[in-house]
Amino acid sequence: MDKAPQVTLHTTAHFFLEGLNEIGIEYLFCNFGTDYAPLIEEMARWRAEGRKFPKTLLCPHENTAVQMAIGYAMATGRGQAVMVHVDAGTANAAMGLHDACRSRVPLILFAGKAPYTVRGELPGSRDTYVHFIQEPFDQGGIVRNYVKWEWTLPSGVITKEVLRRAHSVAHSDPRGPVYLMLPRETLAQTWDAAAVRSFPEARYGTAGAGAAPAEAVAAIVERLLTARHPILITSYAGRNPRAPGLIEELARAAGIRVFEFNPLHLNIARTSPCYGGQAPGRHVAEADAGLLVDVDVPWIPSDTRENPQSWWAHIDVDPVKERSPIWGFPSNLRLPGDSTIVLAQVIEALNAKATPAFREAAARRFEAITREHNERRAETAKLAANKGERGAVNAHYLCAEIAKAIGEDDILVNESIRNAALVYRQISRTRPGTALGCSGGALGYSNGMALGARLARPEATVVQVVGDGSFYFGNPSSAYAVSRQYGLPVFTVVLDNSGWSAVKESTLRMYPEGAAKAVDEFGARLAPNPDFGKICEAAGGYGEMLVDPSAVPEAIQRCLAQVRAGRPALLHAKIPVL
Repeated sequence: MDKAPQVTLHTTAHFFLEGLNEIGIEYLFCNFGTDYAPLIEEMARWRAEGRKFPKTLLCPHENTAVQMAIGYAMATGRGQAVMVHVDAGTANAAMGLHDACRSRVPLILFAGKAPYTVRGELPGSRDTYVHFIQEPFDQGGIVRNYVKWEWTLPSGVITKEVLRRAHSVAHSDPRGPVYLMLPRETLAQTWDAAAVRSFPEARYGTAGAGAAPAEAVAAIVERLLTARHPILITSYAGRNPRAPGLIEELARAAGIRVFEFNPLHLNIARTSPCYGGQAPGRHVAEADAGLLVDVDVPWIPSDTRENPQSWWAHIDVDPVKERSPIWGFPSNLRLPGDSTIVLAQVIEALNAKATPAFREAAARRFEAITREHNERRAETAKLAANKGERGAVNAHYLCAEIAKAIGEDDILVNESIRNAALVYRQISRTRPGTALGCSGGALGYSNGMALGARLARPEATVVQVVGDGSFYFGNPSSAYAVSRQYGLPVFTVVLDNSGWSAVKESTLRMYPEGAAKAVDEFGARLAPNPDFGKICEAAGGYGEMLVDPSAVPEAIQRCLAQVRAGRPALLHAKIPVL
């Protein structure tokens, strides 16, 4: 007689872990709930059997989890996974998803769903109060504005196909987050292993941006060959480590001023003679040829004079800004593509067509740009020479001292908002991957992002510079708990001006002589005299209040010594009140 077919049954949770391994997920940043019982059980079984699956990092708040995934992906280019609890966890994660969306960072957000069976009809059926109140009509709608793709896993038999689909969509250009909901009953289903297929990357993988058409490259080169005042503005080209070198090469060859507006990455060494800072200002109006390279907002139109005769080419993974209902910046030539590939094409074509007259004109521009750069550096040093007063430390001086104390490969995570340009100006990073920001408007990202960067680059010291208002948003008690639990020490510097200066400045821009100014009330002043260092200390870290400018160098060294010894450290610096 024929033997009966062999059946090997496993739960969907088992195939889910196999699928995570197959798509290359390294870390799960988790805030579990009752929805994950089948997965938690399967993880325990795998651990007992010595089987490998992505490392879980428990995060007391979902914002920490999402921002850690963002920081890790920004530092490595590899998106990770976040697990949150049904609609409640999704709502807490939504702000981080906004940042991931606007910064085009790949990640997979998993959320459970309240069980749909009520009376024990299936394994995983409702068995507690919250299962009856955590089921909205449209859970995916909470984050649909911020994801490229969202779905509910309908059956365990297609678990691996769905995971591959989620991963490929997240990592295809333009990159971004995706959202997958996991019903508890579905996780608890059992399936024959023979019925659950794998979907290899070679056949079901990502799609990346590519090169530009030859005629488009030729059009850019022709403009550069005749330009008298060319400029380049970028924000996130540096997500690819090759980009800063290519931008530098092109800028030197053609005598181009390079500006970073709201930089998300380091896009050119900020000590480069071609680096013009973060405010293109008058150069926008003076430009006869301009390159927008991976940038969402190159300038603020309401306070920047534009020249209708300027010719602009926009090289970008997303030149039409498809997720923005209205945009509003000029571009005569829009090139969707990988900026590193396109810039290399432009450099090759420019070198082939460059005449002696062009090279001479570019050299003269380079000399002028270098003089401007040196003048700007001298002004930067002058701004840092004033140490400030007791209780009002000069942030320029503080940041200049931080720059002296850290190495070239250390990472700056900047969320100082209205002081962001100041921080970048004084802490000049020069190497790819050593400066991280955010394109989103959901504040509170740097606490978790710094942890994710440290996880990705354990050999680097990570310096987080954050305003007091954003520090509150970053769920610091959660972040420091994670830092201590998983050995991820970060040096945090809080620039405390006692409130939200962005709110005050916005009001004054609209109503410079208005009633709010008359009574000096802008709805921006926060609780007086907190001691943020105590939050760090509560998790076993080191905290220090800085009020005396003369103590700045020693305070920085004390904090860095703690970080290098394995403890998170926070320097709470009192700067002039807003």
